[in-house]
Amino acid sequence: MNVQVIERDGEPEYAVLPWAQYQALLQAAGRPPVVVTEVVDAPKPALSQLTALREAKGLSAEQLARNVGISPHYLGMIESGERQPDAAIQRALAWHLGVDGWELQP
Repeated sequence: MNVQVIERDGEPEYAVLPWAQYQALLQAAGRPPVVVTEVVDAPKPALSQLTALREAKGLSAEQLARNVGISPHYLGMIESGERQPDAAIQRALAWHLGVDGWELQP
């Protein structure tokens, strides 16, 4: 079996395997095969959704700012649209909020 293990903080978090092998595992477990009818790319969140994303994660502005390495005041300015974060801060915000392929849009 060809399995790829993805780790976060040194601990296994995901196991990725080829589709055919996944279907074979389902069959061996007595489960029906998964049928994909349509694959849709989820829309990427915009910068204007930053506050909602933070709140959905249960993070205060102070916690997220500390995790990202910026001041709570600066985070507030980003959330209100007064400032545009640079690429490094965008990546840190995306990582801490669990957003993949974040495209910040005004």
